[in-house]
Amino acid sequence: MKILILAEHDNQVIKPPTFHAVSAAQELNGEIDLLLIGNHCEKATQNARRLNGIHRVIVADNEVYGYQLAENTAALLCEIGESYEYILAGTSTFSKNILPRYAALQDVEMLSDVCKIISHDTFMRPIYAGNILATIQCQEKIKIMTIRCSAFLPVEVNTDPCPNLEFLSTIIANDQAKFLNQSLTKSDRPDLLSAHIIISGGRGLKNAESFKQLEELADRLGAAIGASRAAVDAGFAPNDYQVGQTGKIVAPDLYIAIGISGAIQHLAGMKESKYIVAINNDPDAPIFQVSDYILIGDLFKILPELNSELDKLKALTESK
Repeated sequence: MKILILAEHDNQVIKPPTFHAVSAAQELNGEIDLLLIGNHCEKATQNARRLNGIHRVIVADNEVYGYQLAENTAALLCEIGESYEYILAGTSTFSKNILPRYAALQDVEMLSDVCKIISHDTFMRPIYAGNILATIQCQEKIKIMTIRCSAFLPVEVNTDPCPNLEFLSTIIANDQAKFLNQSLTKSDRPDLLSAHIIISGGRGLKNAESFKQLEELADRLGAAIGASRAAVDAGFAPNDYQVGQTGKIVAPDLYIAIGISGAIQHLAGMKESKYIVAINNDPDAPIFQVSDYILIGDLFKILPELNSELDKLKALTESK
């Protein structure tokens, strides 16, 4: 049984979804290869070779793959994926862009957001915004899957690198799409998918200026910042902050939802968090139904008080 994992990376580091995909692949008890497609990705290759359980790292390093566009990366997968029974990647915008196109080229159905591996051909995935878990038996010749990151622990990193390394000479040009530019949100805060604490804001914050108040709280707690789709659509926060069914699926140790009513699409993306704290002035807000702790009141009064109490706690801790 051979498994190929499409690695998500920025040519420098391997992104968190890949760690979770490798962990899921190990439950299939097969030989796991990791595929890196990019340009000048030597550092990412070094990091990939240290993931536990990897049999071989395959690298396609060429300028035509520099931006990992779906048109030619999916075509490359078609050429090298024929000897594999499983093609996996962690659920993210990266995998959602490439794997459906690859599945269409192979004329097979794919399984998205797999949250449990029951056997070699039976899997579990959420449907209806996560309200139902469906058990699905897949009989496709190639099983193409995205893995829900919150359902599997990240794989460990080895000290010794994987000895098997292969560089592909195949170059597939992209004459269907052209990369123009990208706008990235730079932050020193933890990544949403790997953060232990997440502070998320919703439409209740009213505007982008008020949304920035979350930064003060996040910095005190060493937390990542998230947002509901309503907040993103209103321009309060960038797209990569979005948590929910159409955003990022997260499961931190602590999730603090501020001014978020709790639409079913948002709950699907965070309800697996270990502890959920919700602050809202509506006592009937749906998010309270999944929360461990609730605070009903004006968030514009509660946030300054919360920051003040955290400062007192910090001062008390430092004085001891």
